[in-house]
Amino acid sequence: MTAPIALIDCNNYYVSCERAFDSSLVGVPVIVLSNNDGCAIARSAEAKALGIKMGDPVHLLRDKIRAHGIRVLSSNYALYGDMQRRVIAACDAFARDFEIYSIDETFLDLSGFEGQDLVAHANAMRARVRKWTTIPTCVGIGTSKTLAKLGNAAAKKNPMFDGVADLRDDGVRTWVMDRFPVGDVWGVGRATARKLEALGIEHAGALRDMPMKQARAVGTVVLERLVAELRGVPSDVVETIEPRRKGMAVTRSFGTPVTDFPTLFGALSQYAMRAGEKLRSHGLVAGRLTAFFHTNQHKPDRPQYAGSRTVSLHPMTSDSLELIAAAKRGAERAWRDGYAYTKAGVMLDDLVAADLRPRTLFEAGTEKRDRLMNAIDEINGRFGKFAAVTASQGFKREWKMRSEMRSPSWTTDLNEVPTVRAR
Repeated sequence: MTAPIALIDCNNYYVSCERAFDSSLVGVPVIVLSNNDGCAIARSAEAKALGIKMGDPVHLLRDKIRAHGIRVLSSNYALYGDMQRRVIAACDAFARDFEIYSIDETFLDLSGFEGQDLVAHANAMRARVRKWTTIPTCVGIGTSKTLAKLGNAAAKKNPMFDGVADLRDDGVRTWVMDRFPVGDVWGVGRATARKLEALGIEHAGALRDMPMKQARAVGTVVLERLVAELRGVPSDVVETIEPRRKGMAVTRSFGTPVTDFPTLFGALSQYAMRAGEKLRSHGLVAGRLTAFFHTNQHKPDRPQYAGSRTVSLHPMTSDSLELIAAAKRGAERAWRDGYAYTKAGVMLDDLVAADLRPRTLFEAGTEKRDRLMNAIDEINGRFGKFAAVTASQGFKREWKMRSEMRSPSWTTDLNEVPTVRAR
């Protein structure tokens, strides 16, 4: 018998995190903006009801914001990441293992709980999450990840499920799948959806009944596996070990355009410093670094330029100082005067585990630098991410992103922890 899988999804996650610490946001329309306060990336139910769509530029919403008193917040990723940790802690006793799919979605392996009423089990888990974090959730249950994802969507959209949809029940599964648009099925892209609809396959139920050979012909082995998952045959299990990364990037848009190299290099230094920290946290080293920057591509009436250069790292490293030096070499070769740059970043690839990296013939010992990097990580982890910086990063950081409406770091900064007074 196939073990059940659940997907727990936090509703309107970024908004719910903000409401956990600011009760004045409850019951009113709220939107959270992307990096640099550009566009809406999270909306409360009230904001959605006003017609605000994901990705709407905030400058086009000014009239609606004023007319309806919409609360607008800058994104606060430190808060959202910490709240995710708390949500997972609340779920821990309700599953054998879990796999974090995204910041607001987690797959749960319910092996060993099959003998219980899993709807009641899921509701108890939702109640625990709500009690510990105030964040509302929905849960989908199935015998594959695709069915769990489908059940979660049904639980979120249809009040009849009251927050939990168990698709192990044949009748419930058929009812949901016969009404679920094929283009909304997890893993079906727009091009594949058009092909399926041209064949008369418009709902998840019809996709489930599609012959496997035909599915492979239409959408390769990916669609074939999806059809199998809709039939309850899991193509994989909950991954409790994070798959090895092939690459990573640290990129940001600037709050104000950058026109001189020292300022640009200050930003790249910070991104390279952060990239090294991420490598070390995953026990990896990189073999190549790419530094890039470009002008505002959404203003074609202004001079445009995009520069990037890739630098090989010999030996492979996670040392932030080595990454900063490599970023400088790449940026110097790509730099052009006379442009206003609005975004930059560093990308790392050719990643391998640090203990498996190839050694060079004349490689010097790295013990002292390793201790230095660990000390910097510990200082920034304890006292804030900019407590220890390199000279090239600077302290003013005029280029930093706009986040003029960011809420406090309620749970990650001692200076911003809420104060409670008894009267």
